[in-house]
Amino acid sequence: MNGPFVPHIAFGLAPTWVSLAVLAVAYAAVIGRLANRAVVALIAAAVVILIGGLDQREAIRGIDWDTIGLLVGMMVLVAIVRRSGLFQFIAVWSAQRVKANPAAILLMLQLATAVLSALLNNVSTVLLMAPVTLVVAEELEVAAYPFLFAEIFASNIGGTATLIGDPPNILIASQVGLDFNDFLTNAAPVVVAIMAVQAGLVHLVWGRFMRAAPECRALVMGMNAPGLITDRALLRRSGAVLAAVLAAFVFARPLHLEPATIALCGAAVLMLLDNRRRRGGEPADNVHNTFAEVEWSTIFFFVGIFIVVHAVEVSGLLGIMAERLVGLTGGSVAAAGSLILWVAAALSAVFDNIPFVATMIPLIKNTAAAFGGPNQIEPLWWSLALGACLGGNGTLIGASANLTVAGIAERNGIRFGFVQYLVHGVPMTLISIAICQLYIWLRYF
Repeated sequence: MNGPFVPHIAFGLAPTWVSLAVLAVAYAAVIGRLANRAVVALIAAAVVILIGGLDQREAIRGIDWDTIGLLVGMMVLVAIVRRSGLFQFIAVWSAQRVKANPAAILLMLQLATAVLSALLNNVSTVLLMAPVTLVVAEELEVAAYPFLFAEIFASNIGGTATLIGDPPNILIASQVGLDFNDFLTNAAPVVVAIMAVQAGLVHLVWGRFMRAAPECRALVMGMNAPGLITDRALLRRSGAVLAAVLAAFVFARPLHLEPATIALCGAAVLMLLDNRRRRGGEPADNVHNTFAEVEWSTIFFFVGIFIVVHAVEVSGLLGIMAERLVGLTGGSVAAAGSLILWVAAALSAVFDNIPFVATMIPLIKNTAAAFGGPNQIEPLWWSLALGACLGGNGTLIGASANLTVAGIAERNGIRFGFVQYLVHGVPMTLISIAICQLYIWLRYF
């Protein structure tokens, strides 16, 4: 294709307003849960192609395949690791390290959730930690809600620290050119501080009042933590591959490797190692089962939303919005960073942060010239990442991890209401964002 794509909308309608209308309707449908979000995104993508906002070739160009590959690779890795029983072992082992003291368990489970969310991803972590947490809370005869609430916050906070911990980070890294080490050096320091403050707040609200009878604590101490490792051979293999994958992420730049390449190679190697010890028809079945655990709904949601946002981008609307952003902040990068941080946090508490971040990335890119070049707007990327990831803690619908835990709780007869969550979720999130604001001012401006 020669030259930039020029949209030709049917009936002579303005491309800027038509593409914006499709994006707005898609947002509304996702928020209102009128249909599965992947279906909504794919239909919206089809609409922008059919009406002339994009042609098929330009639509494919709009998809960030590095993000798709990284997500699929990490989902496959997590799907295989979970079969070893590692996550269940970590939960019970953590409880036993603190002699089954409820307040200390509350802290340990938060830390374990945060670390695992940083190394894997937050949704997979809570999906595995929450059921074990319910068992521990039941044995101790203490309320499970504080544990689950704390794990939601810990998962979203921990996931903010690394490139692979939360989908918004994956999006930003892939489209901006940031690597694993960039997130470790820029996002991880403030995440550690926020996690420490969050753990203290959870203790003040719930932990200091928790008590368990000696006989209940004895039941937890009597659990067979090593017995929860159901496949030691798989644990050794998956541990080695995960270590290699994480090392490759750290050294990706000198190795000239993209995150998607690393994740997909790791996933392929671990599937091979897992299947070599199986006989008969089982290996093929095992591969099918592994792929069945990939969140294909999320993957296709990404594909659709990439296409829709690309239509908005080529229409020229994001360039206009970027000019307004620069004008609104008086040409100050510091003011723009603060605005992006708080707006991202507020909107991510109410809306899905993935389409929001996908929309904001090209918008922020368009401000580079006005702010002095790509290097000058780097703080804006950290403002976007911190606001989008941490803002998801504000409400029950703010992040996928929140809804995942709420679903598990309700299936087990534990009330997990929207307002009930809001009472503690909003103030704690505001404190997190205020810490981010201070960090961004001190570090970048």
